[in-house]
Parts: sequence; structure tokens; C-alpha cells
Amino acid sequence: MPMDADVQTHARTLTLRSPDHVRVGPFVIRYNPNWSLKYANYAIPDQDAEPTPAELDALIAAFRERDRMPRLEFLPGWAPAVEPALLAAGFTVENRAPILACAPGDLVDPKPVAELAVVEPATDAEFAAAALVQHLGYGGEGEPEDGTAEWLRNAVAGGGVAALATVDGTPAGAGGCSVPVDGLSELAGLAVGADFRRRGIGAALSAHLTRTAFERGCRVVWLEPGDADVERIYASIGYRRVGEKLNISLDPESSGAA
Repeated sequence: MPMDADVQTHARTLTLRSPDHVRVGPFVIRYNPNWSLKYANYAIPDQDAEPTPAELDALIAAFRERDRMPRLEFLPGWAPAVEPALLAAGFTVENRAPILACAPGDLVDPKPVAELAVVEPATDAEFAAAALVQHLGYGGEGEPEDGTAEWLRNAVAGGGVAALATVDGTPAGAGGCSVPVDGLSELAGLAVGADFRRRGIGAALSAHLTRTAFERGCRVVWLEPGDADVERIYASIGYRRVGEKLNISLDPESSGAA
């Protein structure tokens, strides 16, 4: 199976395993009741799905019943008929994000960062600190929702990885690698605090997470970089493009497919 198909299968399998997932026609929604972040709530089509307008209406309704933006993340080649159907229903492309992957023999150690320590959260305080770094790092205000720390806890419990980076004892970065499926894990939620950026912490933390995932038996770690600058950081430690993911959503004011 091509690597991009492996990545899509991994994401879809984790969605189907999530306790609050919702099946709607040829779609499965990854719904997080304790985490309203749009990136934590999205649908993936079945392979080669050809949705009808009625099925898209049902999908939109399912999102809105749960107070979530109708949104999908998937590789276009997985279900080629879905993107045209979504566009016809009023959805708008957010972006076409590159998918990067790294195998054990490709990982490159970055330069060490002075006074940086990376640990796996184990206590409630450590998980809370990691969740707060992620929340603030992605532009949030106040305290994070419960789902942020839950994702990290579930990753560790399921054989994935979580990490909290500190500089002189102060939380500086956090991230995780998801529960593995068939040897694949997704590096996600990596964030570096605003006061600690441009010091190499992002590369060091990413390499730590990736290496730990390999040590726990993963054969590939994949991710979606936030932008071109972030992609260059991942490329510097051995990640390479293997595909492209479509992120597409429906404006809250739109009436839907009908």
C-alpha cells in the first residue's frame, strides 16, 4: 500500500476507535465532546465514497447538532468524488497541507539546546502543564479544555508518546505521537511557548517524540506541518513529503447542501 494510503488508513482507524465517533452515510466523524478545537473534530469519507446531497445534508446536520463546524480532513485520492460534492454543497477549501513522514533510518539528530529537558508527563500537574503549553501555543486564551490533556493521556496509554519540554524548569514545549496503528503514528499538537521560539526547541522536541515512537515499535511517524517554515524544521530532522491532505469546511452561516 502506498504511504499516503497508509496515512489515511491510520487516521480513519483511530477515528473509528474513538469512543464518541459518529457514522453518517459514507462518512465517519471524529467528535470530541470535551474539545471544541476544530482540528479535533472532523469527518473522513469511506474509501471511494460518492456521497449524495441527502448524505451531505445529514453530515452537516450531525456536526451542527453537536455544535461543531462541518469539516473534513482527508487525502483527495482516497475518495476522489468527495471534494467536488463538498464544493457543490458550499464547502470551502481551508488549505491543501503536505503530509510528511519519517522512518527510523531517516531521523537526523538536531543540535542540542542548552538547559532543555524533555520528559513524558506522568502526573496530573505534568499533563496539565503540557496541555497549557499546547493551548497557548496555538493561540488559545485562558485554560485549555479537558480534551487537550485527554489526548496526551490516551496517546501514552495506547502505546504512543507524550512529551513536555522545559528550560530551566519552565514549561517551554509539548507534543505527542498518537496511538500507533499497524506501525504508524502521527506526530501532532507540537507547540513551543512564545518566549522560547527560535532556539531549536521545536526540532529537538520533534526528534525526541519521533525517536521515542520508533523505540516503541513504530515503523513510520507522519505529520501535517502548519506552514512552510514549520515544514523546513521537520525536513531538517529527516521528514519528507509523501502526499497532500485536503482540509475543507462549511461556513457557519451556510445553509448546507440542499
